[in-house]
Amino acid sequence: MNNFLIDTHCHLNMQPFADDIDQVVLNAKGAGVKYLHSICTRLEELDGILELTQRHDNIYSSVGVHPDNAKKDTIPSVEELIKLSKHPKIISFGETGLDYYHEGQEPPAQKTSFVNHINAASSEKLPVIAHTREAENDTIEILTSEMKNAEFSGIIHCFTASYEFAKKAIDIGLYISIAGIVTFKNAKDLQETVAKLPLDRLLIETDAPYLAPMPHRGKRNEPAYVKHTAEYLATLFGKSFEEVQEITTQNAKDVFAKADFK
Repeated sequence: MNNFLIDTHCHLNMQPFADDIDQVVLNAKGAGVKYLHSICTRLEELDGILELTQRHDNIYSSVGVHPDNAKKDTIPSVEELIKLSKHPKIISFGETGLDYYHEGQEPPAQKTSFVNHINAASSEKLPVIAHTREAENDTIEILTSEMKNAEFSGIIHCFTASYEFAKKAIDIGLYISIAGIVTFKNAKDLQETVAKLPLDRLLIETDAPYLAPMPHRGKRNEPAYVKHTAEYLATLFGKSFEEVQEITTQNAKDVFAKADFK
């Protein structure tokens, strides 16, 4: 019985947690959030994240370069990613993907970085965490093409894309991770899309310190608040909170098989 939640995507090394990270971890435990997956966005921050995983048994890490940070001179090689992933607390690759939202981005570098993360994930049998923003077509094209080359597991994190995109991602075997945005009153389109997705392919996350769910919208997000997203999904799917907890936690156990979630 999975009587706990997992925050599958947060950023615990970031500045908003600098003064009270230990209390944040305690808050999560108090809310029934047993495990936290702190995500790497640039290789330079990995040591700091791993230090957190050594201090707290229930924190795990990824290794990767966020698309916003993927430039010609910061593309990680497949070999480099694989070498770093050997750490026992690293359970995934990413956050990688494509983001065309901001000016000054380098799509060719993002694409190369994305493929390198996927190739590392395939080699090491660890999931890849994919971010996509204003890049749905290119994202699903790369994921589909690479899946044909060599199978891998993965997650579309902080999902806000279309139903068509989600269906294609699920059809090739990926999971969809739902963040607190789904609880926002003005997120009707997202809510309607998520309600059509199979619960056995969904994960939940905070993306803390960003995107706090209702009733904390506008404040600093933290892993304890993933419970609000689970509660909202229970209402959206007409399930009990316990059912959503059981299913999403089992999904996280399945996709993050290297982690000792028990």
